Amino acid sequence: MGTKRGSSRMSVLFERMRKLPMKVKIFCGALLALCALVALKFTITSNYYYFIASESVHIVGIIALIYKLFALKTCSGLSLKTQELTALFVTARLCCSTLTEANIHTVLDVISLLSTLVVIWMIRFKLKSSYIKDLDNMKHYFVVVPSAIVAILIHPFTHHWRVIRIVWAFSLYLEAVSVLPQLRFMQNAKMVETFTGYYVFALGVSRFMALAYWIIQIYETGGTYLFLAGSGYFWFLAAFLAEMVQSFILADFCYYYMKSFVQGQLLRKMPV
Repeated sequence: MGTKRGSSRMSVLFERMRKLPMKVKIFCGALLALCALVALKFTITSNYYYFIASESVHIVGIIALIYKLFALKTCSGLSLKTQELTALFVTARLCCSTLTEANIHTVLDVISLLSTLVVIWMIRFKLKSSYIKDLDNMKHYFVVVPSAIVAILIHPFTHHWRVIRIVWAFSLYLEAVSVLPQLRFMQNAKMVETFTGYYVFALGVSRFMALAYWIIQIYETGGTYLFLAGSGYFWFLAAFLAEMVQSFILADFCYYYMKSFVQGQLLRKMPV
């Protein structure tokens, strides 16, 4: 009874928020994000932990997909192309981190890559019959080629080999847009499967943690962090904008999915 009453109150709250003017919604969202940033700034003592938390949440999302594939024996609602793009940018990042400075991020990337490869293997071979290829119609080169071009033009200036610097930038830019095939899939299907929703929501939380690092660094340095000497004329700015792009892409979906989750219902229809 208590759960139903609490769910009902939350449903009424979301319904009232839905009827608010768009400017009020934007203000409330910005205020909530600001409160979260302030809480993170005073809670997390080292900036190093932002990316650890980001990568850990991403792994949790992938584990949710693996559970779905093995328990439900279906890959409906999943974009194979997003998983392949994920494997590509994680591999690129893993190669760079292994050649430069192996640390906890390298371990997390290994776990993330292996988990993603399991998902790809299940979709391509074990559960191929439930994969809807017609809905997964975004071409790889739509996101890979632009990411590669931008990486060649804008990459960090460090003491490492130029190829490594370009590949590192490529992995960051590709990560920012790798979720687009999954969102396109859900728009074509006009629905979101539950565990797929968990995965995309986990991506949203993951990107918010990474974006929080950039925003706090920019605030603490008065904006000069974006143009630090020796890091490329526009590298930090481009990296920050890449995080912003993916965060905005996922923010709209996360709002609608959270509303459905609190109401205790499956998200059946995507916002247009």
